[in-house]
Amino acid sequence: MTTAALVLYVLALVVLFGVRSAVQHRRTGSTGFKGISGTPAEPEWWGGVLFVVAMVAGLAGPLMAVLGVTPIDPPAALQAAGLVVALAGFAATLAAQTGMGASWRIGVDSTERTELVTSGPLFGAVRNPIFTAMVTAQAGNVLMVPTWVTVAALTALVAAVQLQVRSAEEPHLLRVHGAAYADYAARTGRFVPGIGRLTRAAAGERAPA
Repeated sequence: MTTAALVLYVLALVVLFGVRSAVQHRRTGSTGFKGISGTPAEPEWWGGVLFVVAMVAGLAGPLMAVLGVTPIDPPAALQAAGLVVALAGFAATLAAQTGMGASWRIGVDSTERTELVTSGPLFGAVRNPIFTAMVTAQAGNVLMVPTWVTVAALTALVAAVQLQVRSAEEPHLLRVHGAAYADYAARTGRFVPGIGRLTRAAAGERAPA
């Protein structure tokens, strides 16, 4: 199962980042990658760095297990459940990326304005379904390969998406889309349905002047 976890993780990286960015470039002229924004003094910079750490550690976990560096012997049922969770997270991430269409980005460009996506089965329920799905997939990776490396990857990813969304993406979307995003944030959860909704007053306070 550790080999399956490694193959699935590599496949996910290729499809979700490599293939997706190639499709994005063909359609829009941009790969969608905006890089790590801010400076080390700003939380969004740490969000970007932690995201990279999470992706690398997520790959290193199953690779180290396959090589015998971190031997594991979890119950087969636990690994099977992890495979189901990881596949579900992978599929949901791909679906959410596709749902964003030309608005899909990795990182934030403060000078750029993209269409606000608020509809569909995923974006109609939560504001950040891609991140939710990625965390789900990483959780599946932990169940398949339960080592300190995969747990560290999941921890780094959760911290990364929290910093990225709260410190970079939400302020940017409030500045660019104003009341439209404030209304959207008031009726949908941040990562899970119903949790993390912003009141109009809170949205106004968080919008950059």
